[in-house]
Amino acid sequence: MNTVLVVGGAGYIGSVTANCLVEKGYDVTVLDNLDRGHITAVPRGANFVQGDIRDRDSLVSALSALRPDCVVHFAALAYVGESFERTPEYLDINIGGTASLLAAMQQCDVGNIVFSSSCTVYGVPLTLPISEDEPVKPPISPYGFTKQMCEQMLEWSRSASGLSFGALRYFNAAGAWKQFGEDHTPETHLIPLVLDAATGRRDKIVVFGDDYATPDGTCIRDYIHVRDLATAHASACEKLTGSKAGTSFTVNLGCGHGHSVLDIIKGVQRVTGLDVPYEISDRRPGDPPELVAANGRAHQLLGWTPTHSSLDEIIESAYAWRQKHPAGYPG
Repeated sequence: MNTVLVVGGAGYIGSVTANCLVEKGYDVTVLDNLDRGHITAVPRGANFVQGDIRDRDSLVSALSALRPDCVVHFAALAYVGESFERTPEYLDINIGGTASLLAAMQQCDVGNIVFSSSCTVYGVPLTLPISEDEPVKPPISPYGFTKQMCEQMLEWSRSASGLSFGALRYFNAAGAWKQFGEDHTPETHLIPLVLDAATGRRDKIVVFGDDYATPDGTCIRDYIHVRDLATAHASACEKLTGSKAGTSFTVNLGCGHGHSVLDIIKGVQRVTGLDVPYEISDRRPGDPPELVAANGRAHQLLGWTPTHSSLDEIIESAYAWRQKHPAGYPG
């Protein structure tokens, strides 16, 4: 049985991935500081350690005790808009925390890591759909900068010490799986916000810009179901633990097609039968017009194909979770 440490595994994507790994028979330990994660999101069958990735002593203690075959790294702040307002904190947690984790892994001779990266590393893409060969350009948000820097740190660690890593560049994570769903404070993801507008938990949804060069003028994103993301992480762990030292790969995780903001609003109205009040506002800093993945490399390297990521399934699962958990996770 392989042992995996899931850092940030009490959060949205981390909890679903930890659950997926438990179901596949891995010995899973979640390490999370619970600042934005939820203890009740830690899946049954996983061990839990409360700790912060900036605390190297805590990491060394956990890594020495577990001797994991692989680390899966989700522990980061992840809101583009917020990263403009809290840039020093994003640098401290995302970059400083990753440096701390890599140092602890090297000290404990743990050689495999799967890193939660982002399509924000591409900035405004030159071509669509976006392949992994798309140049990584100057970032258009502090959050995107932190992901670029972490990927570079992984590569430097690979060159210096033989670290093996997989960098998984997500597009837009969405949906819910079983008892696991989105519960963020603040909530910034579009589908939960639209569902809140539909159910009266908020007055309306604000659409940031309708003058982009897209068919309906609103931004287009590639939405990927959180369970599909989780299975990609499990596949990445399997690939790394079966490979020689110094192995590395970078793959996009997306469906290969996108939906506009207005598409999401219409989709929520279609799935729920409820009206969604919205208004158009000015553009928001850091929003490229369109981000859609080319995902062939993930299929080739990981044998991965998204199977739960139709827009209706994503919305249906998110809506069902929010009906069962109107106040989010307990506690």
